[in-house]
Amino acid sequence: MSYPMRRNDLLLEFSHLFFPAVCMVCGAQLVHSEECICLRCLYKLPRTHNFKQRDNAAELLMAGRIPFERIASFCVYAKGGMLPPLIHQLKYHRQQRVGFLLGRLFGEDMLGSDFLKTIDAIIPVPLHPRKERIRGYNQAEVIARGLSESTSLPVLVGNLSRILFNPTQTKRSKTQRWENVKHIFRVNEPDLLAHKHLLLVDDVITTGSTIEACGIALQECPGIKISVATLGEVF
Repeated sequence: MSYPMRRNDLLLEFSHLFFPAVCMVCGAQLVHSEECICLRCLYKLPRTHNFKQRDNAAELLMAGRIPFERIASFCVYAKGGMLPPLIHQLKYHRQQRVGFLLGRLFGEDMLGSDFLKTIDAIIPVPLHPRKERIRGYNQAEVIARGLSESTSLPVLVGNLSRILFNPTQTKRSKTQRWENVKHIFRVNEPDLLAHKHLLLVDDVITTGSTIEACGIALQECPGIKISVATLGEVF
């Protein structure tokens, strides 16, 4: 199933008749078969392929903080690189399609790998309802839907919730990030997630504070296993 087209998407398609769509990375005009990113830029995306590698940088970052099975990131997130403007478009300019596309591509990369073999479902890091109303969507859920399309894994939303409206993590130190997110997540019905292997999905892993806080909350679920997938990893 492709990402559902809404009224705004139809208007965008109509506008492309007069204002052709351009690549979100390089600005080149897209041809009919291209979506959000031109093929040249897609080829140059700094993919990590670290789902093939145990004890990768993300796993070492989270070691000892929460119990996890595996952690992987689609691309390197580096200042001046290709991924930051795409994440910016996803989070702040309502460009859900790019998040869905990158999630789908990430899932396609991982198909058939040991990373996905025992995962039962995908669970996106939730936004607080107030922030989701302001933004209009949860960017982590958009990425999760893309992953779901290519992997056929179900997406579970609503059980893991963010119960406090906290300030943005941008420009905060590692310690400040942890203070900003600890105790802000809750599992509403732990038994519904019992004994499942969940793939926790977020946009970018920086210090790992948000992932850690989610992981601690999910430990309320009996017998749970957690793996993590993000679009970007900060080096």
